Amino acid sequence: MPKKLNIIGREDYKKEAIKYIISIAIVMIVGAIFILLQGESPLKAFQAIFQGALVGKPSIARTIRWITPCIIAGTAAVISDKSGIFNLGIEGQIYMGAFFAAVFGYAVSLPKFLHIPATIIVGGIGGALLALIPALLKLYYNVNEMITTLMFNYVATLFTEYMTLQLMGADGSVSPDYMATPPMLDTARLTPLFKSYQATTGFFIGLALVLLVHILYKYTKKGYELKQVGENIKFAQYGGINALATYFYVFLISGFVAGICGAVEMMGAHGRFRAQFSSNLGWDGIMIALIAKDSPLGMLLVAVLWGIIKNGSFAMERTTNVNRLVVTLIQAIFVLFITADFEKIMSKIRAISPRKGASKKEGTLC
Repeated sequence: MPKKLNIIGREDYKKEAIKYIISIAIVMIVGAIFILLQGESPLKAFQAIFQGALVGKPSIARTIRWITPCIIAGTAAVISDKSGIFNLGIEGQIYMGAFFAAVFGYAVSLPKFLHIPATIIVGGIGGALLALIPALLKLYYNVNEMITTLMFNYVATLFTEYMTLQLMGADGSVSPDYMATPPMLDTARLTPLFKSYQATTGFFIGLALVLLVHILYKYTKKGYELKQVGENIKFAQYGGINALATYFYVFLISGFVAGICGAVEMMGAHGRFRAQFSSNLGWDGIMIALIAKDSPLGMLLVAVLWGIIKNGSFAMERTTNVNRLVVTLIQAIFVLFITADFEKIMSKIRAISPRKGASKKEGTLC
């Protein structure tokens, strides 16, 4: 029996590998078409992405800078998805975590060895507080979390803009591009990995979070319960697991990690909270988790590739006539193909093909 199970596992692995290869090939072709439509050579654009992300110390540093939030946001998405919760509010939770961390980072003076962990925790609390409301609505009124978390993204961005204006002492006529809190104290800033570049020790915080989540789900009883709720809630309830309480905890943990993502952004690349600072980091995290099939280690690999492409797209926009939004579009199409059920599509095509053949034969007999 174990051998048979191994064979089945290998077959599933092969199918997934083929699916990824086909998806990548299709996306590359679609991307090349979009680039050609903008009057640019696809080879030149792809070369610009590669060189902008991986050639030279400044490029590598900027790539690590983008990989870091991709890892942390992806971790937040994996935590919720593995438990069957669709947390679409990661973007808003990142904003809240960033704002809380930025304010704490300039308003409270502490020694560096205390200030850094305290700021990270405060950022996490900010994200968890925003996740708390959808969690309570789900727990007590069974309100669909997809709707509430999505709506709270707008609440978070508008709330943080308003509070930033209050701290600036400015009126509502200030453009969001110029809305910013005072600079954070140096004691609240993360240590750079490269001198004068934006890559920081936040990268190792992201790796630590991935490792913790991997251990949680693979080796602990609580992780097993969280997975069971996501895979089969009725089975989990029959097994004595309190599904509603689990939903509540997962919401808060996912929001806390998303808040840490915002905190790390402020403590590293930004140094202060700026309105509309996020380059869709929350949505990046959700798509990364989808591609990785909610595997923490798989998510780490996808996040690294995502960060490379994200940084490379900025370089491509600087050196060619191609808008970086083309890369965003290609990423979205890739997610669409990866999440599609290829077997179901192929079975429907096979079911249609015999019917067409049969109808042709009937026509010739008549």
